[in-house]
Amino acid sequence: MTVAPAIQVSDVVKTYPLTAGEFIAIDDLSLDIAQGDFVAIVGRSGSGKTTLLNLLAGIDRPTSGTVRVADADLGALSESALAAWRGRNVGLVFQFFQLLPTLTVVENVLLPMDFATKIPVGERRDRARHLLERMGVADQADKFPAMLSGGQQQRAAIARALANDPPLLLADEPTGNLDSVTAGAVLELFSDLNADGQTIVVVTHERDVRSIAGRQVTLVDGRVAEDERALVGVSV
Repeated sequence: MTVAPAIQVSDVVKTYPLTAGEFIAIDDLSLDIAQGDFVAIVGRSGSGKTTLLNLLAGIDRPTSGTVRVADADLGALSESALAAWRGRNVGLVFQFFQLLPTLTVVENVLLPMDFATKIPVGERRDRARHLLERMGVADQADKFPAMLSGGQQQRAAIARALANDPPLLLADEPTGNLDSVTAGAVLELFSDLNADGQTIVVVTHERDVRSIAGRQVTLVDGRVAEDERALVGVSV
């Protein structure tokens, strides 16, 4: 029995208009990602990494081609339907955390649950605190983000991304604003989540991420130049 991929990108082109013509950010790209994969998307600046991530998240739409994620054709959804789909199916982690400064850490984690209404109301606060505990920052739950270190904020941001139990976790340079020790601890969290079956796609320049991802896709000029699977956790 053939299982449909969690992500299926088919013949996708993404262009942006410029005064001198158009810029091709993604150029006839096709890519399948299975449920439970941990994929690092790598490449030089301008290679199309973040554009691809935005297409997978439904933040941007392809100029042509098809993007199917979590059983939905994203190009066929209206803006309101796309926003609802994203809230239920995608967790996003950013380089600069993007926590709301006027909300406490636990309120930041609760917010996606309030928007998506996927988690029953009576379970939300317990779930938020459980996620913060799993991320190792339960003791920071009632503080404002500015009171936390960068690593603590990123852990809280990962908890927020997992709030609605999304099938897909997307991260854009999640360790790019952290020192090496803190970055390593955050990567361990990603590795643990993937070991539990979470599908993860990370855009990165960092070699440390590539070392724990099970697959590395290299983009050059908006195309897949290399697609390699790694032997992770094997000692010789």
